[in-house]
Amino acid sequence: MFTDSHCHLSFPELQAQLPQIREAMAQAQVDRALCICTTLEEFGTVHALATTYDNFWCSVGVHPDNEGVTEPTLDDLVQRAALPKVVAIGETGLDYYRLGERSIADMHWQRERFRTHIRAARQTRKPLVIHTRSASNDTLAILKEEGETADGAGRAGGVFHCFTETAEVARAALDLGFYISFSGILTFKNAADLREVARFVPLDRTLIETDSPYLAPMPYRGKTNNPSYVPYVARQVAEIRQMPVEAVAEATSRNFERLFSGVLA
Repeated sequence: MFTDSHCHLSFPELQAQLPQIREAMAQAQVDRALCICTTLEEFGTVHALATTYDNFWCSVGVHPDNEGVTEPTLDDLVQRAALPKVVAIGETGLDYYRLGERSIADMHWQRERFRTHIRAARQTRKPLVIHTRSASNDTLAILKEEGETADGAGRAGGVFHCFTETAEVARAALDLGFYISFSGILTFKNAADLREVARFVPLDRTLIETDSPYLAPMPYRGKTNNPSYVPYVARQVAEIRQMPVEAVAEATSRNFERLFSGVLA
């Protein structure tokens, strides 16, 4: 019924509880999950989750926030993307939230890493899982420069995950042909503006996620998140749209299949 389009089950706090989490998922009717890679060092663990369990899939990528890790080359990403049950490139993107004493100009390495991921996605024809925080203008600009437009030849497409930006950014992402994914943040009391964005995004371009172990939805805010909580996000979307939660579950799961076509292979 429900699909968690973005979680980090390889993280220690979730990996150690995997049997209990899988049981909770079954009870909550969460049928599938996409396990997201954040470093090349982590990829083996993430990929093992996908190949061990028939309702898990995975991505390959290096998160923009991660420093002091192996820098991915195009070949690194392309070769891993060819393995069974790898259905996406990422998570990738830009994050200027924690600049510290650095300037945006100093983050050129993030922008080059992002371009490498986009090129891998285009070469493998697998969608991008995009993280953007305090960097939406550059994120959108680089996607356009790399040919990721709605009518771009050989475009990869993808999803802006854990969306927290404005309706204007959502419109720009949609215009490029991307999906928008909402997390437990949508349920927070101070997220009224984000709920308006969720109302604006067409249902056929909407995904839901947990971003586990982070961002547990109400009423679990502040606790460790896991994929069994994704129905709370779906219920919030249903409330916003004044429609049955079953319809949201069906639509977002169908969108997941359409975007990550490898889950049906």
